[in-house]
Amino acid sequence: MIRRLIVGCCAGLALSGIVVADGVAPDAVEIENLAIATPLTSTVGNAEEGKKIFANRKLGNCLACHANSDMADQLFHGEVGPSLDGAGTRWQPEILRTIVVNAKAIFPETVMPGFYSLDVGADVRKDLIGKTILSAQQVEDVVAYLETLK
Repeated sequence: MIRRLIVGCCAGLALSGIVVADGVAPDAVEIENLAIATPLTSTVGNAEEGKKIFANRKLGNCLACHANSDMADQLFHGEVGPSLDGAGTRWQPEILRTIVVNAKAIFPETVMPGFYSLDVGADVRKDLIGKTILSAQQVEDVVAYLETLK
């Protein structure tokens, strides 16, 4: 009974956006000089997982706005944002992390959402308040993938 109660409480905290286990909570992410220097988790990002998140229309959905030659087999690359070809050469991982967490910190006029930010503006569905689009680990995975785009 107690074990079930503890598990239930932990699950509830995790769903509320509070990071219980390994990771930095979205409201505790520190951006300094446009960079998030420290990874959000102690687990190294997985580029293969990041590639899946990048293409997943229910998660990153990055292709909706960005072209990416590495995913030439995917349909409907967007043109709203810049091409991500060479992203791993153009930006350091600390800057890539900032862009994925909250692109508005670097590009104030962007329409790109903050994927790990609680600063989401007005008119947010009530059930999504306090939640992020991606988890801390998913951000690290996407950053690892973006680093491969040379």
